[in-house]
Amino acid sequence: MFNFTLKTTDGGARRGVLKTAHGDIETPVFMPVGTAASVKAMSIEDIWATGAEIILANTYHLMLRPGAERVEGLGGVRKLMGWDGPLLTDSGGFQVMSLGDLRKIDKDGVTFRSHLDGSEHRLTPEISTEIQKMLDATISMAFDECTPFPATHKAAAVSMRLSMDWAARCRQAFTPRAGYGQFGIVQGSIYTDLRSESVERLNAMDFEGYAVGGLAVGEGQDAMFTTLDATTPLMPADKPRYLMGVGKPDDLIGAVARGIDMFDCVLPTRSGRTGQGFTRRGTVNLKNARHADDPRPLDAECRCYTCTHHSRAYLHHLFKADEVLGLMLLTRHNLTYYQQLMAGMRQAIEAGSFADFAQNFAAEYAQGDIDAN
Repeated sequence: MFNFTLKTTDGGARRGVLKTAHGDIETPVFMPVGTAASVKAMSIEDIWATGAEIILANTYHLMLRPGAERVEGLGGVRKLMGWDGPLLTDSGGFQVMSLGDLRKIDKDGVTFRSHLDGSEHRLTPEISTEIQKMLDATISMAFDECTPFPATHKAAAVSMRLSMDWAARCRQAFTPRAGYGQFGIVQGSIYTDLRSESVERLNAMDFEGYAVGGLAVGEGQDAMFTTLDATTPLMPADKPRYLMGVGKPDDLIGAVARGIDMFDCVLPTRSGRTGQGFTRRGTVNLKNARHADDPRPLDAECRCYTCTHHSRAYLHHLFKADEVLGLMLLTRHNLTYYQQLMAGMRQAIEAGSFADFAQNFAAEYAQGDIDAN
């Protein structure tokens, strides 16, 4: 059975558990991004070791390669990649809307050309929903138009209302199955009246969960938090809330304080491939020369494989030498850092000390890494 239980709250922060056909998910939760059925630079064993309980895959990329029919024939994304836990798939909407001149939108859906070979494809709410079923996604997302930023109120309203029409069609096309769910996506840019209208329309469709889309697209943290302040109180308290594509550690804490339960972002894996590590004292650029002779771990309080086995000097060497192992070790650390951050928030909410946790995090993070012990 697909079921969300809200265990406790601390201010706006929520502590819960989401039960699915493929396992339980403790919330608040961060989902590593596995775009093409692979979390970059990570083995499945390594993903589990970070503490991750659910990962995200990309409908757009998988429908193009290897193809939805092929994935279905191989038993779905989870079986294909060897992941035994829950899996969320996006709808393909964000990627399609990012294609610019390669796509054409109408009221029924989107026609686009593949970025791989220029071949023409079509996505509608019904097709996106069916593809996500073929991929065997534990959680599938409604197909929406990702409103660009900035957008006028009029443009944002037109975009949001199209997405709501599409959401109704997605809900109609969704095949209910025990332990599986579909999430609607709240749109409306930074306009609180449009967000309110979007939530009202989605609530009437009775999705298993609700996402907030169209943020972290250039509006800035203050505007994002203001939008969440106006949006999350309107969302059902007994359903999971997912903020899409966010984010930085302080974004996560601020969004949890505003009632968000689920997150995904490419930041920890992308940073891991470019030499940026996340620590309790802020970010660290391991390509900098100051790490060349540093025998310390990246973060002395981290218990990941990277920090318990290797020094900053070794990580620096690997990146300077363009060794793939550097990407793997740093990505594993970054994802572990994110999972430890979420675990810390869950514990703080349970203890009724979330405000203190957030304040202590901000103070330590702001100190910076220089001369950290």
